[in-house]
Amino acid sequence: MAPLKFCANISWLFTELPDFSQRIYAAASAGFQAVEAAWLYDSDLQELQRVREATGVEVVLINTPPGDVKAGDLGLGAVPGRETEFKQGLDLALKYAKALECKRIHLMAGRVPVGSDRAAVAKEMEAIFVHNLKYAADILSKEGITGLIEPINTRITDPRYFLDSPHQAAAILEKVGKPNIKLQMDVFHWQIMDGNLTQNINKYFPLIGHVQIAQVPDRNEPDSAGEINYSYLFNTLDKLNYQGHIGCEYKPLRATNEGLGWLKNYWTQSK
Repeated sequence: MAPLKFCANISWLFTELPDFSQRIYAAASAGFQAVEAAWLYDSDLQELQRVREATGVEVVLINTPPGDVKAGDLGLGAVPGRETEFKQGLDLALKYAKALECKRIHLMAGRVPVGSDRAAVAKEMEAIFVHNLKYAADILSKEGITGLIEPINTRITDPRYFLDSPHQAAAILEKVGKPNIKLQMDVFHWQIMDGNLTQNINKYFPLIGHVQIAQVPDRNEPDSAGEINYSYLFNTLDKLNYQGHIGCEYKPLRATNEGLGWLKNYWTQSK
């Protein structure tokens, strides 16, 4: 079997450097052949294109715009009354994805509105999310792009995020019923919300379109102190013949390059 493929999340790694173009160069120098990022929209698109072509690094994932961050937004996909803005954000994400030849877009669900009770608005938000995901699926399918939905834990990271478990995500994907809308598995969030990683990975593997990793609970390097045995999980994904990328979305304890020993060891052992 081919070794697992890792990509650097340049919103989290190489932040010693101020702009994304420099981080792409740094990722390439560190041995990464691919990168992902949350929001590139403040960066010059032509410069990003130039750097991607110069380095040969693949851009494998970007997120839809968060909305108004200062007002508390973190995505708009499931937020009542923000459907037009979601579509506008999708258009912008698609523009960047096409220019960067990126084949995956994380369609962010967003937060339960301030002052609203989660249980009281859950059905409405789910219906909006399903509608928006069906719309996005049709737009993205014309470009050969996969849309992804990612559960984000509500215990530590974001108490108001609407989509917070793989079980909820799987139920929504079933209602959407579009083959190009898949599940983004961030192991950090899955462990915090539900644990039971082996069973959940096996159960939901057919739905998974992208993977991200970080240690729990402090969200540092996979080989830092914490709850998750990543050697075991990598072996699990390998046995399942996972073909996609694994995004390194963690907070380096030191300079990014100093914390890449785990990955360089993996690369060496996989040769």
